[in-house]
Amino acid sequence: MPSSPVPGVDRRFFLTSLLGAAAGVAGLSGCADGSAAAADEGASTAPLAKNVPAGTSLKIASYQNTQQLQFRLAKLGDPPFTVSNWLNIGAGPDVINAFRAKSLDLANNAGIPPIQAYYQGFDAKIVAINITRKPNYLFATKPGSDIRSVDDFKGRRLAFSQGQAQGVVLLRALKKAGLKYDDVELVPLTSNQFLTALQSGQVDIAPLANSQVPAYLKQYEGKGARIVTTDVVDLLSLLWAPVSVLNDSAKAAAIAAYIPYWAKGQVWTYEHPDVWNREFYVKTQNLTLPQAEAITELANKPLFPPSWDEAIKWEQETADLLAEGGFVKKFDVSELFDHRFEGIAAKSVPAEYRK
Repeated sequence: MPSSPVPGVDRRFFLTSLLGAAAGVAGLSGCADGSAAAADEGASTAPLAKNVPAGTSLKIASYQNTQQLQFRLAKLGDPPFTVSNWLNIGAGPDVINAFRAKSLDLANNAGIPPIQAYYQGFDAKIVAINITRKPNYLFATKPGSDIRSVDDFKGRRLAFSQGQAQGVVLLRALKKAGLKYDDVELVPLTSNQFLTALQSGQVDIAPLANSQVPAYLKQYEGKGARIVTTDVVDLLSLLWAPVSVLNDSAKAAAIAAYIPYWAKGQVWTYEHPDVWNREFYVKTQNLTLPQAEAITELANKPLFPPSWDEAIKWEQETADLLAEGGFVKKFDVSELFDHRFEGIAAKSVPAEYRK
């Protein structure tokens, strides 16, 4: 592993921004010696309760209120516990901060936030896995760019968020193209800054979510912006929770009861794209129907593996990739998975949605 961060990237920027101003110093000092062993201390191995105790509640992340809308449209009914708060947050750094503040019990993210949390010394575990086989992110160029392929990224300024899925997708694309980190300039930003950075020419390339691409092209394709496609995927969409929450037997039972709702909601959305286009993208995101249809054309079929072996392998590769760049220290990612929940999602969906 390199002894210094990737050239052009201030690693302290990433870590402090992910932790928040007050928590950042403590988080940095907590992992300064390279040890994240505390992230598994006290993790419960007690069997999950079969029933959720009365009065149990969870605070659940639901970015852009997608979970509530899915459950309502799919007519899944109410879970056997109270959702005391649906938090409209989705970015990994925001989720980690909410976990630390104890304002959030359960969140849906990609594979990198649990790695980042572990490196920061925060105790959290993965409880459900959805495998994605097609790219969720596409590389957008700034207006007027001459970039046509990943090979053209050499010597360019690339928007990079270490603590989010977009960052790992970028690193994987560079590695596949045979480009080293010092062949490019990684510009430290968070994903909500990517569009502005592209528009202003602060960066040459930024990885955008599939849902962002149609609107970006509509506005800037006529000015020379384009999309660079690759087959690089971010394999994991997952649910995760703080160990302190998972050690609460009532909350752990509630999470186990929630996982089938989460899985069934994604299956319903995939099977009803026309309804989802109208009710979510058009009505709540103010997109046109053609833009919505362009997004759902790129949608991944949800796949919930009965075994987490592939997910663990992928998560290890991701952690190792970050370690190669000096962003985290190498560790065994098996620490991140709570196997008490393995297979719950798979059992709740039809066979065609099991990997």
